Amino acid sequence: MLQDIVIGLSDGLTVPFALAAGLSGAVQSSGLIITAGLAEIVAGSIAMGLGGYLAGRTEVDHYAAEVAREHEEVRTVPDVERREVQELLAEMGLSPATQALAVKELTADPQQWVRFMMKYELGLEEPDPKQAPKSAATIAGAYAVGGLVPLSAYFLTATPQAGLLWSGVITLMCLLVFGYFKSRLTGQAPVLGALKMAATGAAAAGAAFFVARLVSGGH
Repeated sequence: MLQDIVIGLSDGLTVPFALAAGLSGAVQSSGLIITAGLAEIVAGSIAMGLGGYLAGRTEVDHYAAEVAREHEEVRTVPDVERREVQELLAEMGLSPATQALAVKELTADPQQWVRFMMKYELGLEEPDPKQAPKSAATIAGAYAVGGLVPLSAYFLTATPQAGLLWSGVITLMCLLVFGYFKSRLTGQAPVLGALKMAATGAAAAGAAFFVARLVSGGH
């Protein structure tokens, strides 16, 4: 869940911020920016949520395919699979005598045998089939919450320029805080992570603003 929240918030804070900044450089209506921003948040939430769902389903389908393949190999080439089990046990430091006993025990039950190969040969853990819709909802919700942060300033200001100023202040503060705690959770340098996150958002917004000004002829 934390990973999904990070994914949603990261894009939610930066993409709508960059869009609103770009529009602020091209239009003189806060209402238009709000409308476009809300539309982007809806579309972005759906796209991000769908991406999370498909990623979760792909993981489930991949695991199921690997399980089927392992069962087929256990059935058709059991001697090869037994040697692979023994090699894995040898890598773990077991003595030859213990390896022989463990191989006999592990391969007595095909289900246990396949579970061992999935975990220790392929390094795969069985995913929760219910996780895909949960991830989709979490990512979409986090994106929407993040997207409303930069857009909120335009509801409370009279002009796009004022909205951009306050949107920048609010969003960069949130990016600093979010980057700090994200880095702490992932074991990175918190201050550096906060600065990187804020710099990414500022760069995206600045590029969008100046491109919009350039395309609109500076008006």
